[in-house]
Amino acid sequence: MPITPSRAPPERDRFPYLPQALLRTLLPILLVVSLRAQEPPATSAPASLLQPGDMVRLKIWREPDLSGDYAVDESGQVVFPKIGPLTVTRISADSLKSVLITTYATYLRNPSVEVTLLRRVNVLGAVRNPGLYQVDPTMTLVDVLAMAGGPTPNAARDRVDLLRQGEREPLQLKVESRVADVPVHSGDQFIVPERSWMARNSAALVAAVLTSVAIVAAAALYH
Repeated sequence: MPITPSRAPPERDRFPYLPQALLRTLLPILLVVSLRAQEPPATSAPASLLQPGDMVRLKIWREPDLSGDYAVDESGQVVFPKIGPLTVTRISADSLKSVLITTYATYLRNPSVEVTLLRRVNVLGAVRNPGLYQVDPTMTLVDVLAMAGGPTPNAARDRVDLLRQGEREPLQLKVESRVADVPVHSGDQFIVPERSWMARNSAALVAAVLTSVAIVAAAALYH
């Protein structure tokens, strides 16, 4: 009699005795382990990856209870609804999106998931409300300054300095300059310098010079 070769059981039948809840718990862990195994070892985290203090903006279509901004804690994890804690500081944005889509597919049918990484930066210098802010890569530099209350009257209008790992680099401030064009890293500092004393008092200096010239001219005429 001919022997019929055996076929591997379907994916859903390989673990027939595991509860569905257990599979849902193990799935995110297995996905992250698989993604970690495909990445080369690194001595330090690339600047493009998330860091503690950053946030993940999750938008799932027609699922407002699952959507929101979720912070990266000090251990590099984010607690997502239904999924639980997930380490996000060692995988790229695309890998993180794949993990979330695959995992939420066990709860939702054909989920439409949008993932945006928000970087925590420090806005300092001549702004009204200096401090830490979460910035979206689609923002412009002007948007970032607006989050800090906008420039003060004494602020330089054409320049913002970027301080990163002790190195200061001047940026050309333009309305169309986007955060993604910099690109911004977690922990960056945007410093708005003040205008020089001469620039801030140019009108008064011009007026004083004109007045002095007028006085000297008048004195010369009477003598």
